Amino acid sequence: MNEVPCPGCQERDEVIAALQARIAALERRGAELEQRVAELEARLGQNASNSSIPPSSNPPSAPPPVRKKRTGKKRGGQPGHKGHRRDRLPPERVDHVIPLIPSHCQRCHTPLPQQRQDGDPEPTWHQFAELPPVLAVVTEFQGHARTCPCCLHVTREHIPAQITAHAFGPRLSAALGYLAGSQQISARGLQDISEALFGVPVSLGSVSAMRQELGAALEQPHKRIGLLVRNAAFKNVDETTWKLAGQRCWLWVAVLTHAAFFLIRPKRDAKALQALLGEQPRGVLGTDRAKAYSLVPSRRRQFCWAHLRRDFQAMVDRQNEGSGVGEELLWWTRRLFRHWHEWRAGRIGRAEFRNRMRRVRYAIHRALQEGAACGCAATAATCAHLLGAEESLWVFVEVAGVEPTNNAAERALRRAVLWRKRCFGSNSEEGCRFVERVLSVVQTLRLRGRHVLDYLTQAIEAHRYGLPIPDVLATN
Repeated sequence: MNEVPCPGCQERDEVIAALQARIAALERRGAELEQRVAELEARLGQNASNSSIPPSSNPPSAPPPVRKKRTGKKRGGQPGHKGHRRDRLPPERVDHVIPLIPSHCQRCHTPLPQQRQDGDPEPTWHQFAELPPVLAVVTEFQGHARTCPCCLHVTREHIPAQITAHAFGPRLSAALGYLAGSQQISARGLQDISEALFGVPVSLGSVSAMRQELGAALEQPHKRIGLLVRNAAFKNVDETTWKLAGQRCWLWVAVLTHAAFFLIRPKRDAKALQALLGEQPRGVLGTDRAKAYSLVPSRRRQFCWAHLRRDFQAMVDRQNEGSGVGEELLWWTRRLFRHWHEWRAGRIGRAEFRNRMRRVRYAIHRALQEGAACGCAATAATCAHLLGAEESLWVFVEVAGVEPTNNAAERALRRAVLWRKRCFGSNSEEGCRFVERVLSVVQTLRLRGRHVLDYLTQAIEAHRYGLPIPDVLATN
């Protein structure tokens, strides 16, 4: 006999099912909100110690900077410290020499010879530097006219076009261009410097023209540096934001021991990296973990351990299931840098360094595996990513000349960051090219120990008269 369904029971079951579905939906939503709150709290907790934000952007809640404990010693150099004195300039750099010669013996008052005798000790020295009045040499060309006494025709001598083409000499243009591109002086600041220091008033238009001329003169040296960097066996690469007419773009840099190459591109992607280093980047790259660098295989890419240390500190600061993993990773990272500095200082050999790093590698691998399986989604994602590209953690151990950090590129970008903060970027594509070229050439010259102003002057002079631009990579 078939039972007849009770209408009331059926309605009750439907209500229960609906409520259960509603509860399940609310539970899912609650879990999503909890995850979102955790992410927002983690973002609120970001500071210079656990993320890439600069110390100047630290929130009030950030921990105070680490301060060393007082040792009780007096300030200054300690006993045994090797002193640093001002270097003595070579004789060819000295303009005047004033000999101070004793006239009588300090002991018996006998007159002393004025010429140096055999056995006399070397004279002591003190060099005194002073800046002479820095006034630009102003030359005026005059085109005179003369009236013919016979026919009364007036004949005027015209000033040659190659003279009237420029109102400022190459060295003055190079000096103002250097101050603009390397010391981040604004156009109005250059106006003031030119008049106050050099005695030459200039207009804003003239300042702009000098920048354009210097940028054009440095086009070929910029390409020369780029070719060197692209073919190098190892380079540190980094990027920072820039502005083009108010729109965000990216300033990239690739740094060698004796060269730096800058390039501005619209995006932070693989195409920009290829523009910087070529379609198929060569050699080993020291980078952070940005997605754009995934174009390079893990075996030819060294992750920056300074960035990783901040990532591990972020794991600790979340105060959740992944904090223990972060503490362990931080401990082994400190051990890693200790071994690295010992090798750099020559206290251990390369073979011993590699031997010590085997233990560090094993411990970090085990900690990353534990982190990838922990309950914190952010920590698990970071550990899983590092495990997937684990070769990029240890290239510096296997390949000589590779650094474990990307500090060289970050230092190279420091001047560019200050420039961006002061002038808010560039207003035109031509302005971007000036930034790329002057940063590349000036920093390369500095890294090679060459005189910057002399080279810029020679480059402008060669550009004006159609001569070959001096080789920026030449040695002194």
